[in-house]
Amino acid sequence: MQMKLELVPVPVTDVDRAKAFYVEKVGFNADYDHSVRPGLRFVQLTPPGSACSIVIGDGITDMAPGTQHGLQMVVADATAAGDELRSRGVDASEVDVQQWGSFVTFADPDGNTWALQGPPPGQSWDHKFAS
Repeated sequence: MQMKLELVPVPVTDVDRAKAFYVEKVGFNADYDHSVRPGLRFVQLTPPGSACSIVIGDGITDMAPGTQHGLQMVVADATAAGDELRSRGVDASEVDVQQWGSFVTFADPDGNTWALQGPPPGQSWDHKFAS
């Protein structure tokens, strides 16, 4: 049996502010934005190259805004990714180099936290980014 993670809810207070942050600053694709009915708005956003998306909106999750911590994406180069985020106005950390990878962290306007993981020093993750 195969299973693929497709969608992760991220709780936010202001859907439009969060959508602008993820699309304009972080670079996610805006896939879908639909108000199903009053109190239920579904906004699906996908990181470039990812098979998994996030969903923000109204009536999506019972989690309190800012409580989704530890979301992680892999990148080919953590230093370049951090530089790009900072150039777009994201308050991203400097690179933290560990034996198992290089990490850049940031938070969205509500405090939901993310990590970008690049390959360990001297290694490449080209296989993760092959099409």
